[in-house]
Amino acid sequence: MQPAQSKAIDKDISDVDIVRRIAAHDHSAFALLMRRYNQSLYRTARSILKDDAEAEDVLQDAYLLVYRGIDNFRGEAKLSTWLTRIVVNEAIARSRKSSRRAEVIRLDGDMGQNSSATEASMKQDASESPERAAMRAQTRQLIEKRIDGLPDAFRTVFVLRALEEMTGEEVAACLDIPEATVRTRFFRARSLLREALSREIDLALEEAFSFDGARCDRIVAGVLARLKDSQSGDA
Repeated sequence: MQPAQSKAIDKDISDVDIVRRIAAHDHSAFALLMRRYNQSLYRTARSILKDDAEAEDVLQDAYLLVYRGIDNFRGEAKLSTWLTRIVVNEAIARSRKSSRRAEVIRLDGDMGQNSSATEASMKQDASESPERAAMRAQTRQLIEKRIDGLPDAFRTVFVLRALEEMTGEEVAACLDIPEATVRTRFFRARSLLREALSREIDLALEEAFSFDGARCDRIVAGVLARLKDSQSGDA
C-alpha cells in the first residue's frame, strides 16, 4: 500500500489518533510519534547497550518494527509501554550478537557482585555563561559515565524510573519483571550511583586549591624575583 498523502497534523494529537493514522500509512503521523518518543526510547536502548551508535541503530530498527506492526497495538497498555518493550527486546537481541560484550544482558536475572555507578542527563540553559555551560557538560559526562557503570539489570530500571519518570508499574510492564523487583533495583542503583559520585567528589576535594605544579612554581619564582630585586635595592 502506498503511504497516505501527508496532511497537516496537530502536534497535540492523541496517541490513539497517531496510531490510527499510522495504520493508514500516514508518514507525517509516524514522524510525530518518533519525535514524541525519541528521547525516552533512545535512553532505554542506550541503557542496555551503553553505546550511542548502537542505540541509534536499534532505535531505527525498532521503529521499523513499530510501523510494520502497528496493527498489533490493541491499546491494552499505554503506547509508551508498548514501544518501550519493542525497543528493550531489540536492544537485548543486539547485545547478544555483539562480539564486544562479554556477557548476555539479563534484565530478569540475578545480580552478581560487580557494582559501579554512572551519569544522568541534564539540559543546558542557552543563556548561561560558556564557563558554566562547560562545567554542566563535564558534570553530565561524569554522571553518564557512572550510569553506564551500573550493573546491567539495575541500569535500565534506573533510566526508566529516574530519567523518564515512569512509575514502578510502568517499568515492570516494560521489562516484564515484578514491580517489587523494580523498587529493589531502583533503590540499589540510586545507592550505587550516590556512592560512586561521592568518591569522585572526595577525590576532587583532595585536589582543590592545589599548590603543586604551575601555580607553585609561579609563586616561588615570583617571591624569589621580588627578593632578588629588594636585595639589589639594598646593595
